[in-house]
Amino acid sequence: MQKRCSFANIASMYLMYVDESGDTGLARSPSSHFALTGIVVHESRWREFLDVLIALRKTLRSVYGLPVRGEIHASEFVNHRPFDLEKHVRLAILRATLDELAKLNFISITNVIVDKANKPQGYDVFHAAWGTLFQRFENTLIHGNFPGGFRDDHGIVITDTTAGTKLVRMVRRMAVYNPIPNDPRYAGASRNIPIKRFIEDPHGKDSSDTYPIQMCDVVAYFLYQRYAPNSYIRRKRAQRYFDRLRPVLNLRASRFNALGVVEL
Repeated sequence: MQKRCSFANIASMYLMYVDESGDTGLARSPSSHFALTGIVVHESRWREFLDVLIALRKTLRSVYGLPVRGEIHASEFVNHRPFDLEKHVRLAILRATLDELAKLNFISITNVIVDKANKPQGYDVFHAAWGTLFQRFENTLIHGNFPGGFRDDHGIVITDTTAGTKLVRMVRRMAVYNPIPNDPRYAGASRNIPIKRFIEDPHGKDSSDTYPIQMCDVVAYFLYQRYAPNSYIRRKRAQRYFDRLRPVLNLRASRFNALGVVEL
């Protein structure tokens, strides 16, 4: 009889949903930082993940009156009045969303933040942040460090449609030319280590139709607010809401940050 194998000991696939907060401009930009969040889930838990998010949306409807199909967009929730909900209610919805994600021990969240202050002219915020996130995704796949991971795993990236062609070009280039700096103790040279674990190009989906990308939006927003909180977030003492996610953060992404945030 052939022995059955679980996903924990055979090669398999992970999905990484990604969204951002802030903009990538340097000159005259309204944002001081750029935040990028990737939520990773194994293919075998994808349906469970969606079911949890659907159940969450039904709970948010019954408790707060948020329409099940209404898009959760964190900055809109804080700065405007979607669905005619009071501001404290909208903040409660965002907090409840973070708390629900923190319960899901089968997801992993990787985060990158760019502090745009004092960056040299010509610094490419977009490529620095996205390239770093992609490299962390590749590295974690290679080492089998996602929940239930194995060293032969592969991944697929799903983003909001706004990033589009630039991301496709970036991934294709990294699959051919991807210089990785050596240890600075050894003259600081670099090696070309192309990424090999990505399946296909990044796939763009409209965030209004995709609950997981909306979850990334909320996480990225509070990642940004942890570094540069606005007046309302400070007044409500919500600048550390991001820390509520610690149980599901990819702490291996950075050894220099207690929450695993890659700081650029």
